[in-house]
Amino acid sequence: MAETQDYPVGTLYVVATPIGNLADITVRALSVLARMDAIACEDTRHTGALLRSYGLSATLLAVHEHNEAEAAQQVIRRLHNGERVAYVSDAGTPGVSDPGSRLCAAVWAAGLRCIPLPGASSVTALVSVAGWVASGASPAFEFTGFLPAKGAERTQALKRLQQQTHACVLLESPHRIMSLAEALAAWGDRPVTIGRELTKQFEEIATLPCRSLVAWLQGSEHRLKGEFVLALHPQPPTTPDEGLSPETRRVLALLLEALPVRQAARLGADITGESKNALYQAALQLKQTD
Repeated sequence: MAETQDYPVGTLYVVATPIGNLADITVRALSVLARMDAIACEDTRHTGALLRSYGLSATLLAVHEHNEAEAAQQVIRRLHNGERVAYVSDAGTPGVSDPGSRLCAAVWAAGLRCIPLPGASSVTALVSVAGWVASGASPAFEFTGFLPAKGAERTQALKRLQQQTHACVLLESPHRIMSLAEALAAWGDRPVTIGRELTKQFEEIATLPCRSLVAWLQGSEHRLKGEFVLALHPQPPTTPDEGLSPETRRVLALLLEALPVRQAARLGADITGESKNALYQAALQLKQTD
């Protein structure tokens, strides 16, 4: 089927490649890579070896984070000459946490076309098995990628994420995973799904409370090796009366026996000093329960 499709010239093909298991390449990706005039890549040695594993070869152009803006012009010249050029990163989908975004922006700005070839991604791979939507939470998540390396900036970034109610996905390297786990211990029982070496021979995936992450990493000498993806689940839903004292809830229940919800909440706030809005929401829940 892929062989019969149209592959226009003067186009940049952004191709996802396996994140570990070489069998995860798509039929369409192989078809495209086989017919390119050149393949731009993050590391020519890595991509050369990848192509050889599929029996392919190509002219390789180095386009990485240190030369992406300049190298984009070389790619654009080729596209203007009617060539087909692909871009691949070392693993996964380019332009997400790997280079490729600047290249695509430059190609679009030049009035040329980019075509994405979807495929392997550590982010969507882990999210697909994390299972937080089963608890009734929103499927929305924030992709954060790698946190800042510096201590103060890293701490501030984690503080911001902890205040979010939606899920967030992080990437981490083996030499910083333990410090991240130690910081996440402060998140207590909030669930986290951790993926190590996804799609590779020693892949591990586990869902556990953030406070248990350090112990899990220490559970095997091999767990501090490899690349990590972490999906921090959404904040557990709170009930309207959470945070109210038992005495406040008792007062509210008594008032609701004689008064409408709005009046009971207003009078309850005057008596207890609690937020009228919090008492109103709690009163609504008590009425629904009754």
